[in-house]
Amino acid sequence: MNTPKEPFRLAVVSAGTSDPSSTRMLADRIASRIGALAQERGGAVAVDVVDLRGLATEITTAIVSQHMGPKMTRAIEVLGRADGIVASAPVYKAAPSGLFSSFFHVLDNDLLIAKPVILAATAGTARHALVVDEQMRSLFAYLRTMTVPTSVFAATEDWNASELGERIGRAAIELLLLMESGFAEQVRSESWKSYQHEFGSAGGTELDIDLSSDLMRLATGGSALKPKRPE
Repeated sequence: MNTPKEPFRLAVVSAGTSDPSSTRMLADRIASRIGALAQERGGAVAVDVVDLRGLATEITTAIVSQHMGPKMTRAIEVLGRADGIVASAPVYKAAPSGLFSSFFHVLDNDLLIAKPVILAATAGTARHALVVDEQMRSLFAYLRTMTVPTSVFAATEDWNASELGERIGRAAIELLLLMESGFAEQVRSESWKSYQHEFGSAGGTELDIDLSSDLMRLATGGSALKPKRPE
């Protein structure tokens, strides 16, 4: 008897502020396509949604005080255990919304290392189409995620276009293949220590730093040891 596979954990992050939100609708459509493809391949997907509209106050608090409230803590836990992420933002004035950017700015730099991500955005005009690849992709590169090659952008006129469905399907299979490969887990288990970590941010693995080296002594206000003279 075959043991059933554990479902992949998909985190959907939406920064839409209206209700209903086209940004959330796009994220849900992508997540639904990932789930359908996984089912066709004998797998399953469990979806957790992080709706940033309800976290706005706690995101602001985290920016100014580094304090994480209970909703932010839950969001971080969802992202930490996710096998893949759909990150969807509205675009205002040629940039992803401040709510979206601020949320990812306050996250630990090590939280999303190697995690597969689909980048998605909505806007009222196609003039914003390049924001996903010019601005959002660079942010997630800094966070050291594995963004899939296909990004998804939907302007008002795109919702009924077949091309949008095609891009969603292409991005969905790219993410699913990365999740199936176990790439993120392999990176974390085999090359985690080769990354540069901030002190206190890597779950204790950064404590392998040699604190007795000359460089660390100088960094903490001490002085380097003088080399011994030959006797």
